[in-house]
Order: sequence, then structure tokens, then C-alpha cells
Amino acid sequence: MLHIENNDIKSHILDGNFGLEKESLRILADGTLSHLPHPFPDDEHIVKDFCENQTEINTSVHTSAKGAIDELEFHNRRICERLKSMSNREYLWLFSNPPYIENEKDIPVAVFEGMEVSKTAYREYLSAKYGRYKMTFSGIHVNYSFSEELLKADFNYQNLKHQNDKDYQEYKNHFYLELAQRMAAYGWLLVAVTSASPILDSSFVEKGVYNQDVFTGMASVRCGEMGYWNEFAPILNYHDIASYADSIRKYVDMGLLKAASELYYPIRLKPAGENSLEALCENGVNHIELRMFDLNPLVSSGVEEKDVIFAQLLMIWLASTPGQLFSEKDQIQAVQNFKNAAHYDLKTVNILTPKGEIYSVANAALKVIDQMKEFYNELELDVDEILQFEYEKFTDAENRYAWKIRKQFGNGYVKNGLKLVKERQGH
Repeated sequence: MLHIENNDIKSHILDGNFGLEKESLRILADGTLSHLPHPFPDDEHIVKDFCENQTEINTSVHTSAKGAIDELEFHNRRICERLKSMSNREYLWLFSNPPYIENEKDIPVAVFEGMEVSKTAYREYLSAKYGRYKMTFSGIHVNYSFSEELLKADFNYQNLKHQNDKDYQEYKNHFYLELAQRMAAYGWLLVAVTSASPILDSSFVEKGVYNQDVFTGMASVRCGEMGYWNEFAPILNYHDIASYADSIRKYVDMGLLKAASELYYPIRLKPAGENSLEALCENGVNHIELRMFDLNPLVSSGVEEKDVIFAQLLMIWLASTPGQLFSEKDQIQAVQNFKNAAHYDLKTVNILTPKGEIYSVANAALKVIDQMKEFYNELELDVDEILQFEYEKFTDAENRYAWKIRKQFGNGYVKNGLKLVKERQGH
């Protein structure tokens, strides 16, 4: 836990590093999916994800949310310029839910060659297990690390013995393991404030039926029951980094997962460089990844800066306040809380807290944000505009993205979505 009573720690409390990942589908002018190969074969910032027509932007690390979003915008423009120059004009789809899908041939598994050929085989496995339709969901992943100045100040303040690099990394590992537990308990709030995918095209649920809107009662389909979840609720061991890695590896050993990357959990701890359990154990935690943000078509970058900053503020608050025991029962409930927060009407579904309290999602959100307001007021930090922005999504549901999108793009989700795509990216 951060010791914010210390002025040196307090002075660095808002210092951190941001990196963003953004998935998007490449489409044709009629709203069908592209069948052409990924057009950025040697670009470290623009890669392909599950399918050949799903681009993924990976930004560099920035010391502000704005810096990461600005770079995201830059790569967005690069992609759109390239797609505009193609003989068969393509566009980037702006929504988390896909447009028209004829069949699974519209979702060609990404092709990798040479040393990376195993990536194609892994995607074929996912295709067989989960079906390709689910893999077309796209979103934003927010990667965040607290600044080294902040963590070292806290490490030194605790006057820990044998203060060397190994001891400091162990401190960091313990810090992020605690944070990951608390984010698992409270991360549902980020689903509630960023949900932006309430409508599906009928072709997603019934082959050959196009251009009929399907509303499932979800504000975020990809974060709800139909989205990215394993067939079991994982129980993770947060005691130390080796135990954490082993608790993931056991699901691989049991045959429930093909690889650690198949653990579809909204919160991940990641090492610097290569992302593997071996690297995590050897090099320790570098940052935390939040995987629950929907694409927001209402802003040009696909993600609202205030939401990214709010995620940072939520993590700072959680890292600075005492936690409670996060039992196996709580871990199972946490998964259900995430799914409940993906609903459209947040007054009809509940959150069960680790303290055993039950509130509607909307009321639970208001209570958490009220506590955050009190915390930041005591620190005399001017973040009320961000907190109020999120607060008002729960006092008036029409402030939520999903409600705005259903109103603006309903009665023809794909047709209306295409209008926005072409306005933004040119005809």
C-alpha cells in the first residue's frame, strides 16, 4: 500500500506511464470484412491480431494519457491513409462489435511465417474452441505503471532491509500483486464507464440475416456473457509472483488452456519485453494491463482521455487504501461483477462486494466514486472534473456511451455506422 502521508510519495502520486493497444477491423465500403492480407507487414506499431483483417495499434510508453492517445491518433491516420490508397478502398470499423459477417471465411486466421508460425497454429486452436465470430470483438487495452520515483520513494519510506535491486523488484511484485487483486474486485467500474457496444448486426447471431439490429440487453457485448471469457472462473494465487504464475500455469497443465495468453481475464500483470510467465517470474512485474475498454466511436481516437485518467485515479486510490481479504469466493464473484457491469440498465443488476454488501451497479459505482472524491480532496489534488464526468454516467444513464450509441446508431447499426466511418475517413 502506498504511504501517501509521506510528502515525497504524495508529490509523485500522479506520475505514471501509459501505453495503449487498439484493435479494429478492416472493412469494405459496403460494411463487409476485408479479405486482403494485413497491409502493414513490417510495422512494430501496427500489427495483426486474431484475424488477418484485424489491426492492432501498439503505442510507445508515455508519461501522460494524452501522449499515448496522441500517438494512437497518429497511427490511426497512418492506417486510414494506407487504406484510402488501396485499389479496393478499405476503412477501419469504429465499433467493438463487428459489422456484417457472411460466414467464418470472412474472419481469416492471421497468417504468420518463419519463427512465428506457431502463432497461426495457436489461432487455429482458438478458432476451433471459441468460434471465429467471438474473435471479431475489438477493444482497447490500457497499460499502466506507477513511476519508478513514486515506487522507490515508497520502498525507501518503509525502511526495508537489504535495499538492493532484488529487494526492490520483490517490493514491486508485491505492490502490483496487491493492486491486481483490488482491480479484480473493483475493475467492474471501468466496464460500466466505458461500455460502448450495445448493438449487434443480426448476421452475428444468425447466418444469412443482415441489417437487423440485435439488442441483447448488454451495453458491452464483449464484456458480457457472450464475450471474452473462459469456460471457468479462474482462481489466482496472489501470494508472490511465482505462485501467481503457477496458478495460471496449472490451467495449462490441466488442459483448460492452451497457453497462458488464453486466460481471458480483464486484469493482467506483465513483465517488460517478452510477455510470458517465465519472463514474469525472472524479471518481475513491469506494469498492469486493463483489457475491458470498448472502442468508443464518439471520439476520433477510439478512447476518451478522461476514461484513461479515471482508470489511473482508480488504481492510485486502490493502491493507497487498505484492502480486504480476496478469497476464492470473492474471485469467483468478481468475474460475475464484471459481467453484470456490462449490462445496459445498471439499476437492474447488482454488485456483490468483498464485504458482502449488495448494491445495484449504478449505486455501487456512485459509492466508489464518492470515496474517490473524498480521497483526492484530502490530498488536495484537482481531479474533480474527471470524477464528476464519470459520476454523471450513473446519475443520468443518458450520459453513458452505450445509451448515446444506441440512440444515434440504432435503426440500422451497420448503415449508420458506415456513415460515421466515411465522414471520419473520407469516401
